[in-house]
Amino acid sequence: MVSERETEQKNRWFTAGGLLGAILASSCCIVPLVLFFMGISGAWIGNLTVLEPYQPLFIAMSIGFIGAGFWLVYFKPKEQCVDGSYCSQPKSGRVLKSVLWLSTALVAIAVAFPFLVPMLLY
Repeated sequence: MVSERETEQKNRWFTAGGLLGAILASSCCIVPLVLFFMGISGAWIGNLTVLEPYQPLFIAMSIGFIGAGFWLVYFKPKEQCVDGSYCSQPKSGRVLKSVLWLSTALVAIAVAFPFLVPMLLY
């Protein structure tokens, strides 16, 4: 039987993997645009487009991690928590859910970005 600590570690790993994948998936297109709007510029920002051929791989990786994270957080049957244990603290679950939803939004923007750019430029 898997302990609650091991389950929380899995949740964290899948959430971190999903967030990293989402950042990598958006690194070729969205990250340079965000950095430009923040006033950060430089020739090195153009080098981020080198990652564009790997974007489908990053998107697939992040969807896998995010899907596993959502399954662990929302759909996996919950074990009984002992009072005072880690799983009885609702704050830990809120942070994981927030990061999962943020990662999902980043991946959705990265997927939709090539289709939205022509509409924004006209």
